[in-house]
Amino acid sequence: MNKFKGLVLLAILVSAAGSSPIFASPATSPSYTGVNSTTGMPLAPSITGAIAVTTDKPSYNDGDKITISGTSRDYISDTTVTVMIRNPIGNIIKIDQVELGTDKTYSTTVTASGSLWQAAGTYQVMVQLGSKDRSAETSFQFTGSVAGTGVGNTIKVDGTDFSVTYSITNGKVLGIKADTLSKSLIVSIQTTGDGVLTITLPRGLIDAKVSGTDAKYIVLNDNEESDFQEINTTRMDRTLSIPFTDGTTQIEIVGTFVIPEFGPIAALVLVVAIASIIAISSRTGLKFVPKY
Repeated sequence: MNKFKGLVLLAILVSAAGSSPIFASPATSPSYTGVNSTTGMPLAPSITGAIAVTTDKPSYNDGDKITISGTSRDYISDTTVTVMIRNPIGNIIKIDQVELGTDKTYSTTVTASGSLWQAAGTYQVMVQLGSKDRSAETSFQFTGSVAGTGVGNTIKVDGTDFSVTYSITNGKVLGIKADTLSKSLIVSIQTTGDGVLTITLPRGLIDAKVSGTDAKYIVLNDNEESDFQEINTTRMDRTLSIPFTDGTTQIEIVGTFVIPEFGPIAALVLVVAIASIIAISSRTGLKFVPKY
């Protein structure tokens, strides 16, 4: 009998060794996936964070349209997704506010062309929904733009005989004036959202130099110092890319030199006038006698 009980116990142990355990290991949380509200296709890659972002292709050429889309784990009413693109030198070239659908997806399209897209290389895309803990990044390759300064607008600088070329996103330039006391240019703008002002400054109008070497300008957005990028430098001019936030009304560019308010033509007229007075005085014997 004891031998029979031993055989039964051995059979039970062998059977238990080949069966599944009663307590399975905890399952990992499934990754969160979504569907693009524009294309209806599943988003790739899937995410485990609060928000995801992807582009429709890994690389682009000049003039291509880039579709940036993604999904959010949560839907937050009255909150937009901020989409920001940086070029290979770290310059912010696009800031957009994109509506988040009730299906927790978003999508926007930008055209890769113009002066802000001159650099070839890796471009970074960052998205944020509300707080910074709901953010994500991705990247894509771009061959660079040959569009130069793009469409380009020209505006005369008040008080001078100079004009400058510029482009602006989400806003318009109302006017530019030279301030000789602060050695600066003051650009008045009207915004419709966060954007970027790209402006080419002739060195004869304003420049920033220390001991004959190019120095960095100071840029103030509504009197607050702001980050910017100098994206092109030549012997004749310097081009700045200046991000601004919605509601900004004034951008001031401070250098070490700005042309006097009366301008070169007025100065020439003044010189001619003085020379004429001297010539007339020498012929007529007219003298200016100071009164005491």
